[in-house]
Amino acid sequence: MRAKIQQNGITTKENLYICDIKLEPLMKKLLSLPPNLVDCFHDVTGYSQDEYFCTHDPIEHKLGSGGGTAWLLLKALTENQNTDGTVSQFDEAIFDKALEAEKRILIHAGGQSRRLPSYAPSGKILTPIPVFRWERGQRLSQDLLQLQLPLYERIMQAAPNNLHTMVVSGDVYIRATQPLQPIPDADVVCYGLWLGPEIAKGHGVFVSSRERPQDLKCMLQKPSVQTLGSLLKDHFYLTDIGVWLLSDRAVKVLMHHSMRDGQVIDYDLYGTFGCCLGTEPTQQDDEVAQLSVAVLPLQGGEFYHFGTSHELLSSTLAIQNLVNDQRRIMHRSRKPHPSIFIQNAINNFTLSSDNVNIWIENSYVGKDWTLTRDNIVTGVPQCDCALTLNPQQCIDVVPIGETRWVVRPYGFFDKFAGDEQKKTQFPIAESTDQVALLMAYMLGQDASEKAQRLFEKAEKISAEQISAKANLRRLTRQREEFRAQDWSSLAANYEHSVFYQLDLDDAAHDFARLNIAEPEPLPSDASLLTRMRDAMFRSELERLNGDDGEKNESRAFALLRDALTIPTALGGENRTMTNTPQLQVASDQIVWARSPVRIDIAGGWTDTPPYCLMEGGNVINFAIELNGQPPIQAFVKPCQDYHVVLRSIDLGATEVVSTYEDLADYKRVGSPFSIPKAALTLAGFVQGRSMAHFDSLTQQLEAFGSGIEITLLSAIPAGSGLGTSSVLAATVLGALNDFCGLGWDKQTIGQQTLALEQMLTTGGGWQDQFGGLLHGVKLLQTAPGFDQTPQVRWLPDGVFVQPEYKACHLLYYTGLRRTAKNILSEIVRRMFLNHHDEITLLREMKAHTMEMYNAIQHEDFASMGRLVRHTWLQNQAIDCGTNPPQVQQLADMIDDFCLGYKLPGAGGGGYMYMIAKDPNAAARIKQLISEHPLNSNARFVEMGLSRHGLQISRS
Repeated sequence: MRAKIQQNGITTKENLYICDIKLEPLMKKLLSLPPNLVDCFHDVTGYSQDEYFCTHDPIEHKLGSGGGTAWLLLKALTENQNTDGTVSQFDEAIFDKALEAEKRILIHAGGQSRRLPSYAPSGKILTPIPVFRWERGQRLSQDLLQLQLPLYERIMQAAPNNLHTMVVSGDVYIRATQPLQPIPDADVVCYGLWLGPEIAKGHGVFVSSRERPQDLKCMLQKPSVQTLGSLLKDHFYLTDIGVWLLSDRAVKVLMHHSMRDGQVIDYDLYGTFGCCLGTEPTQQDDEVAQLSVAVLPLQGGEFYHFGTSHELLSSTLAIQNLVNDQRRIMHRSRKPHPSIFIQNAINNFTLSSDNVNIWIENSYVGKDWTLTRDNIVTGVPQCDCALTLNPQQCIDVVPIGETRWVVRPYGFFDKFAGDEQKKTQFPIAESTDQVALLMAYMLGQDASEKAQRLFEKAEKISAEQISAKANLRRLTRQREEFRAQDWSSLAANYEHSVFYQLDLDDAAHDFARLNIAEPEPLPSDASLLTRMRDAMFRSELERLNGDDGEKNESRAFALLRDALTIPTALGGENRTMTNTPQLQVASDQIVWARSPVRIDIAGGWTDTPPYCLMEGGNVINFAIELNGQPPIQAFVKPCQDYHVVLRSIDLGATEVVSTYEDLADYKRVGSPFSIPKAALTLAGFVQGRSMAHFDSLTQQLEAFGSGIEITLLSAIPAGSGLGTSSVLAATVLGALNDFCGLGWDKQTIGQQTLALEQMLTTGGGWQDQFGGLLHGVKLLQTAPGFDQTPQVRWLPDGVFVQPEYKACHLLYYTGLRRTAKNILSEIVRRMFLNHHDEITLLREMKAHTMEMYNAIQHEDFASMGRLVRHTWLQNQAIDCGTNPPQVQQLADMIDDFCLGYKLPGAGGGGYMYMIAKDPNAAARIKQLISEHPLNSNARFVEMGLSRHGLQISRS
């Protein structure tokens, strides 16, 4: 299905280069915003108008959460609304058709933010949120909206087809640290959290019986602690977190209750509509009661509110402190207190551990300022003044018109409730000098006649008028100007800043767009991963500035290659070892190594450096033989002459190697013998890899006792997607290991294969070789770090070999070829850059692998097949070339008969693995494809699980 890749819920021109497909069509976001923000929302955010629809509630017309939902839907789905809240010529049929057409997320963020004055003018939904100290791939410009959307989109993508509408609040950030559980097919699905009575008493609560915990019995609004305590004997209760999914039927019922005589009325979604739901509702409404309702706990759910000044700091601090494991915190912060947050700002005041709860954003704080505790500083333009903020004093400066500012001091716990919101008390300044003078006067620090006269003569407006008149474009420009200066400081102070854990692609775009000077080169003692990222960041910046960036890109890949291949690259920690090869066979013996190939069904790409070095990888694959034989084979035998003879049966090629220089030719593109040459190098047949010193290869072979003849057989076409080259490399290394007495086990052979592929500059991960080295079906997992030796968990093979399932597994050669190197380099490039979209997708792949693990453990054939289908969609999302038109043609032909299918490996060509719904469907697939083959080389191939993995024997 064609759609755009989304960037954390936000689609921009810059992020469309990953791919133009996504797992789901573009999901519409409908936002109810403050009126002043609606007019400039797309300008100040850069968010797509195709994806984001914005409106505001009718002025001076209270609608409530239910009426506001109805109004937002009407405005988005029809064009017949008037500004006074009435609807002219409402065509229900047109509305119903639009309602069914797509999924959407409704975000209510139109409040006046009376308890969060600092972000009232721009709306809480755009509150800037500091980068988490333990997270990778975030953006310096991130806001609350960007953080909210990924979870909401995941839920909607997983929702049954009849649930098209989600309603959420705009002033919360909700995280889910565990996979989503299946979403029931109900009219209303509400998410909640298991929270104690002291918190639940201030919110809505979903009550269900212990026998049927998913079925709503009733909803209570702000029940007492005593009421909640009495419920626990026979019931469960979940605290409402404001995430509701509505079927089209439920939306229509809500619309019916939210409209009277063509006008949208004040109606409460939670306090009225919600209390009428369930099997024993607390309010009676026969129409609402007919709706089916399910309540779900959000697994591993966390709820952070950003509705007040205090919550702005307490929620941010709580999120930052979610991780205290020093191995996962990616920079060494020098903040004197953890509750100090500075972003998009210039701060020249020296903070200390006495400064607690400090928030400085979009502001200039001079060296003559003094901050204490519970201080929020926002919007202050660059101006020279001496200013002291006493405890709980805050200041907000907002641009008005093209040249003026309004100055608003307030208290940390001020709410601007009632008449306080309408009181005209905040002066307008005509210049930054006046801003400085008014701030000092209003905070009680300048009692001069000049300051008093300025305050008395200044035009004054109310808090309500500030939000209505704020020039949000100027506010955004000032924030961006401060951020431009921050970028240079963050890069220069990289050891103690978030710079190299950010989305460096986004950073490079900012550097190029804002004409920020390239950072100074890193010192040689910077960590290896930091130097890799830095090189790729500079490459991307050069690309954006019109250069090809090839030199720095090559440097990034070279650093990675050295880390995985040079014994001393990590301070002497041996990734690849020096060896002393010694002849282990008689002169007439042959070492015969043969391996199966592998099919990956979940987690592919997560095994690829540098991602797996940063976050570890999860992959499930299984080893297969083709037509009853292991298709990858290598033969090694002695020869009388002291040279190396290389032969390839399938390629019909032969080469004689007599010198170390010839052996070092493994990097030559197109060489049919790159793999055995590199394997001999790793085995110790090169200066520097052998414990003993030799002047020539001939001399070393004489000491060894014979020459070496290596014959290769790959009974699979190139570009098969079955991990052929990696398995061939592992097979050759396994044969040489036996021939030369190197003492490697299968794990070491797998590690050496990873090094070999880096030597060949083809890159790649570890799952291909381990897929063939090790038999059967297995979960392979690694932890972060340079030691990428996977832990293996073998899985039951019932879903593959039981009679009712065996015939359902089909393997079809498409006749199309595609090599993985170019695909790999672009994906790895984004890994180096901490590209947000790619990291997010790779993490989803890791989590998806564990879902596959559970399905196979339970021998759930249907779930396993559907999860393979999802794996294929994930592969397409990470690389748009995975599914070329001819492959899609094949997929369209078989789709109705399959639970799932995918091209193994990087895709684009090679084999297609299919899981038919049943044996009859498998027979129908074979018949259909046989009647309509893709090309003359396309064919079905018999496959079976390998019970042995790599096997080595001697004649």
